[in-house]
Amino acid sequence: MKKKFSYYNSLEYIYATISLIIIFCLLSLIELFKNFDIQLFTYKLLNDFFTGLLIGLLFFPLYLVLKYIKNPLGILVIKVLFSIITILQLGLIGYSLTTHINLGADLLGYSLSDMYTTVTASLSISFLMLLPFMIVPIVYLGLIWLFNSFGHKINTKILLIVIFVFGSLTFVIANTKKNASQNKLNFLLSDIIRAKNDKALASEGNLTFKKEFPLEKASESTKDVLAPFFNIKKEKPNIVFIIMEGLGSDFTNNGEYKGFTPYLDSLATKSLYWENFVSNAGRTFGALPSLIGSLPFGENGFMELNPIPKHNSLISILKSNGYTTAYYSGDESTFDRKSNFLEYNGIDKIIDINKFGPGYVKTKENSGGFSWGYPDAEIYRKTLSELKDKKEPRLDIIMTLTNHEPFDFPSKKVYLEKVERILNTKSYFEKNKMSEYKDIFACLLYTDNSIQSFMKAYSKRPDYENTIFIITGDHRLIPVPQKDNLSRFHVPLYIYSPMLKKTAKFKSISSHCDVTPSLISFLTNNYTFNKLEKTTWIGQGLDTVREFRNIHNIPLMRYKGSINDYIYKDYFYSDGSLFKIDENFNISETDNDMMETITGSFNDYKKLNVYLTTKNKITNTATSFKKPTYAFTSEQLSLIKKLTKGLNPDQIFFLARDLAFKKERERARLLCNYILNELPNYGDVRTLKGRTLAWDGDYKNAEIELLEVINRTPFYGDSYLAIMDVYWWSNQNKKAIEIGKKGLANQINDAELSYKLAQAYERMKNKNQANKTIDSLLKIHPENNNYVTFKKSLKK
Repeated sequence: MKKKFSYYNSLEYIYATISLIIIFCLLSLIELFKNFDIQLFTYKLLNDFFTGLLIGLLFFPLYLVLKYIKNPLGILVIKVLFSIITILQLGLIGYSLTTHINLGADLLGYSLSDMYTTVTASLSISFLMLLPFMIVPIVYLGLIWLFNSFGHKINTKILLIVIFVFGSLTFVIANTKKNASQNKLNFLLSDIIRAKNDKALASEGNLTFKKEFPLEKASESTKDVLAPFFNIKKEKPNIVFIIMEGLGSDFTNNGEYKGFTPYLDSLATKSLYWENFVSNAGRTFGALPSLIGSLPFGENGFMELNPIPKHNSLISILKSNGYTTAYYSGDESTFDRKSNFLEYNGIDKIIDINKFGPGYVKTKENSGGFSWGYPDAEIYRKTLSELKDKKEPRLDIIMTLTNHEPFDFPSKKVYLEKVERILNTKSYFEKNKMSEYKDIFACLLYTDNSIQSFMKAYSKRPDYENTIFIITGDHRLIPVPQKDNLSRFHVPLYIYSPMLKKTAKFKSISSHCDVTPSLISFLTNNYTFNKLEKTTWIGQGLDTVREFRNIHNIPLMRYKGSINDYIYKDYFYSDGSLFKIDENFNISETDNDMMETITGSFNDYKKLNVYLTTKNKITNTATSFKKPTYAFTSEQLSLIKKLTKGLNPDQIFFLARDLAFKKERERARLLCNYILNELPNYGDVRTLKGRTLAWDGDYKNAEIELLEVINRTPFYGDSYLAIMDVYWWSNQNKKAIEIGKKGLANQINDAELSYKLAQAYERMKNKNQANKTIDSLLKIHPENNNYVTFKKSLKK
């Protein structure tokens, strides 16, 4: 018989909710234990109470319905749900303690594979790490048991009064709570709602502008502010960008954590140096579009837009003016869709983790077997080796990697010893504050030494005297606590060159988006360049006034999906609050009549951002060298959606492979094309596509696809085997030998490839080479029956 609802037979639900609130408060205490602040803790307790109460009210109808269906079912489901919520809260606190920011709408901006890559790079999964996630729900269930056992001793009227009083307090402070004091789960959900509302606001009604292409300006409107600082030569200069991972101004020159970048600090007096400079994004995804293209963000970062809107960039403009263009990094260039952006702009060469080969050593793998790729010194060494074959003038873009979790790098012990020596020169307070981050400061020393070695080696090149180096950070390093939200974007900018006739330090504010406009203006006004009639930059160009000022309106995307920070004149708007920026780039909260003006300007930018990127209205005159991507009909898209629902790229590849083996090759290739649009370097996928084409007798297109695999991933062995099969089947034995020899040069001691090469020599009736190749195999595998049999056949 179903029980009639009453306050007393629902005490179990109240106890479950109160237990959840207590867990929230205990976790907040643990979070603040190291740097306890009574005022912050009080605010956190009130916010925890508010969040727990809100969750209790939200799930109460579900509890009543389930209780009505079957009495024990209601509380059982609630216990499970609330236990999961405690685990989520613990995970969010762990994220906040690691990154010093709360996880919010950025969760929506990353694919599951990107999140997995980032998390596995930063953490080593172990039983001890998982233990808290087992303990917290047990403690939660234990609290419920205690309430159920001894709850009858609690005066229920007093309990309700306490809930009412705390509930009232939380509503009073709801509008004043800060990110640091917010309940993590509350922040996550409210930030996602805020991001959705921002998107809706920006998209409302009037997505039209007076000009169809609002960014279009006469090229003359961007003044050439760099020429007065340079000795102009006849030859076009080489341009080298060095975008350093995590290089924030807090770690350079007079920053809060100074002392660990001595070489870069020395450059400040030898360069054009902007000390109050900002990145336009708080993570790496925003660096290339802002620095190289002065482009808007879109919803989750410009490179996430698919299809990419028509645009110009430093790459495409320089390429159309005779420059050789290249990109160098030590990680996978498809991460954050960097390769898609670079290839759209016609980059001549991408050197990433797939192109290093023998003789270069990756960063040590973590316990999960993951490595981001090659450390900074190896990236610079690879760059220098590639420059030997590049014609001038050149644009070279280098993105470093090492200054990132897990902060592992060569000779780490040596650099840690250097850190100790530097810390011993600090005051007691500074040393105490910095000691927790010795690994990171050692990493900074390593990255600084690596760029110094690179610059020293480059200075010996004959083209050094005609090269301009632009050095900046992609964003401020995350794991070291930041003093405020502006600090996240504060990075140095150095323009260094032997061509400089005078150096200068600038206190005026500029951003990543201002670099390309000024570079293009400088190059087109002083060298033989195709004249640009119009430009379409988000930025206005670098400000070279030495005094502190700001003439730019600078939108900032802290993470994917969150355009919630804005610099307007000497004001910084962040998370609904307004701050004044002083000449030392410190901020103080202010409350004046500028709020309405600034929020209006900010909202205008958000609407412009949506219009430009959703309507493809950046420009109509792009210089594009875009490689073709695969377009799909509505029927194909419907089929892809049906086949790939809930699958990640690896699972889609396995599905495509199964379809190919079942002779459903058209479908298999359709899925391959779908993956390659997002991950053009996925060698297994493109090789599968090439094989299916060969199986259908289309040897020409099979060859094209497989050569593309080799071009992108020259040290991936299966593509060589596949294309040798294609040449074999199409009676192109000479090509089979050529590609086999090329493969062996890259795939040392690859037995299967050597065996195929021996067979190709035999087909060409070159028994001498066939014997040599098979003999080298037999030395390593003397008992392999296939090799022995083949050797005997050569004697006949």
